[in-house]
Amino acid sequence: MTNYEAIDFAPIQALTEGEVITHSPVRDIRLASGKVLALITLDNGRDHTRPNTLGPATLTQLGETLDGLKARAASGEIQAVGITGKQYILAAGADLSDISKVGSRDNARLIAQLGHKVLGKFSELGVPSFAFVNGLALGGGLEIALNSSYRTVDASAAAVALPEVFLGIIPGWGGAYLLPNLIGIENALEVVISNPLKQNRMLKPQQAFDLGIFDAIFPAANYLENSLAWADAVLGGKKVERKNEPGKIERLTKWPIAIKMARGMLESKIGTVPKSPYAALDLLDKAKSGTKAEGFAREDEALAELVTGDQFAASMYAFDLVQKRAKRPVGAPDKALAKKVTKVGIIGAGLMASQFALLFVRKLQVPVLITDLDQARVDKGVAYIHEEIGKLEAKGRLDADSANKLRALVTGTTDKSLYADCDFVIEAVFEEVGVKQQVFGEIEKIIAEDAILATNTSSLSVEEIGSKLAHPERLVGFHFFNPVAVMPLIEIVRTPTTSDAALSTAFVVARNLGKNAVLTADAPGFVVNRLLAKVMGEAARAVYEGTPIADVEKAFGPLGLPMGPFQLIDLVGWKVAAHVQDTMVHAFPDRFYANENFHALAALDAVVEKDKGGRVTGWTKQAEKLLKPAVGSAPASASTILARVQDGLAQEIKLMLDEGVVPEVEDIDLCLILGAGWPFIDGGASPYLDREGASERAFGGSFHTPQIHGVESR
Repeated sequence: MTNYEAIDFAPIQALTEGEVITHSPVRDIRLASGKVLALITLDNGRDHTRPNTLGPATLTQLGETLDGLKARAASGEIQAVGITGKQYILAAGADLSDISKVGSRDNARLIAQLGHKVLGKFSELGVPSFAFVNGLALGGGLEIALNSSYRTVDASAAAVALPEVFLGIIPGWGGAYLLPNLIGIENALEVVISNPLKQNRMLKPQQAFDLGIFDAIFPAANYLENSLAWADAVLGGKKVERKNEPGKIERLTKWPIAIKMARGMLESKIGTVPKSPYAALDLLDKAKSGTKAEGFAREDEALAELVTGDQFAASMYAFDLVQKRAKRPVGAPDKALAKKVTKVGIIGAGLMASQFALLFVRKLQVPVLITDLDQARVDKGVAYIHEEIGKLEAKGRLDADSANKLRALVTGTTDKSLYADCDFVIEAVFEEVGVKQQVFGEIEKIIAEDAILATNTSSLSVEEIGSKLAHPERLVGFHFFNPVAVMPLIEIVRTPTTSDAALSTAFVVARNLGKNAVLTADAPGFVVNRLLAKVMGEAARAVYEGTPIADVEKAFGPLGLPMGPFQLIDLVGWKVAAHVQDTMVHAFPDRFYANENFHALAALDAVVEKDKGGRVTGWTKQAEKLLKPAVGSAPASASTILARVQDGLAQEIKLMLDEGVVPEVEDIDLCLILGAGWPFIDGGASPYLDREGASERAFGGSFHTPQIHGVESR
């Protein structure tokens, strides 16, 4: 058992320079019963844009506050302790800037131990402790609540989560032990592992309450008053029921089965490269028995190991890109130049166009017009949009009035003259230059001179698409990723003639759609598809050499991508993939691989067979028949395939930087993280390629100096 009181925390208290300290002032509240509750209010003195965080100085101060309250409780001055946060926020967890500069494994362990020492005091005050979660509670913020005796939550709180696994670490201040013992193993697996791996999904307060994380939920209007009255009732003997708290039978039977199933699911979904999900799984497994002190000691060691590793260092680099660089796009013109968008036109009424329309109408709440060649297609598109709005209404994400308003804003027609008053028109038609030139040529004669035209092309030259326009300066590339509603990236493509007004409008529209935009030059494939084409091309090369498809999928495992290359091709569509490969081979014949046979495969109804987890296991019989005459008899080894794709990616990224496709390598990594689901634990691609030696092999250098390594590897 660790004696936290005997540990010298001076080495990490020396790291507090620049820490925004979250203070813990206390006020006494006399409850209706006459009992006194000492209420701590966490507050860093900043507005809601700078959440409370828990660095070493903050934790030390909170520990001193709790020691003082324990003494007051012992003398009978107070009968309970409560903790809440400044408006809208309890705490957003540990101060990650402090954690990332720990410098040694011993210091990383001290960070975990200081959190356990301080937050553990909430259960050792001698009186009940209450966490009144009045807003955002992430990571250590939620662990404050878990260490308390009782918990309530504001129904309007922004989010509740333990996101650590997403960042390459584990809940290290009690969460991995306390949560499963509060809400059961299956629910804890969802919160600690599944949700972070689903693009860092958060819980809404009602969901967290239903899982049993909180004992009570109250509306925002009288949240604190209701919570204090509820706490008073508990102090008076009110029984608190916890229906999901695990019993002996769950620990003996359900627990090991759930862990085994979760392990199998992880191995099939993410492979075995990411360390944090498996470390979290082991901690959750061991939480079924033993003492809290043993659970905390295990968390100390697991956090020390992960915080000092390469994956956490890369995750912090990725986190910084997403939190800072993505919010201030490099190269975006002054937003004051943007044209106000009061009506949007969408050329096309197919699935992609309909997804655009749904996103534009939901986020911008302006009239949206879709057109197509015949009324039947238009009607089908409008019906799809109305149906999707209906689904949102059924789920309670829209009320009836809002849903009706959105439906009324969407219109469809074959009459292109109705584009006349559109400020922003985007095409979603067949991926062919001539088709796009034709539709833009028709629309340009109808719209106002200052209206903006946008193309969703995935790999074609935006400049060539606009070459026949009277005003090519109004055209901008506006490349979404599929599924449109989910993927957070838009690549905004500037041609040599694109005006600052068009570009500014594109960035403002992207922001208003809730997307992150990255500026790219008008180069084949832009950023994401150029690099994915390299991945898919190397996978295809290995297959046509004679390597079994399942072996190729496995060979790509160490890249850490969310899915194998052929699983990805099957998702984006074989025709689209074949077209992108053709574009890249046409542009760079010496560096990209394509095979004519790819188009024959793309014409089939089904190309690959997959297991229940979606992993590709083989070819369909039709595909095998087509492949047989085209496939060689010299299969490549897994190490050869991996080295080829690593070196190819490193070479391509270096060339993109030399060509000025984006200003810096950080923009490429940001695109890969947001547009291709490249994992945080790789930091996108460049830190991984540096660490694997691919950068050195490809161009005799590295993308980062010093390279992005964990403390243990430096």
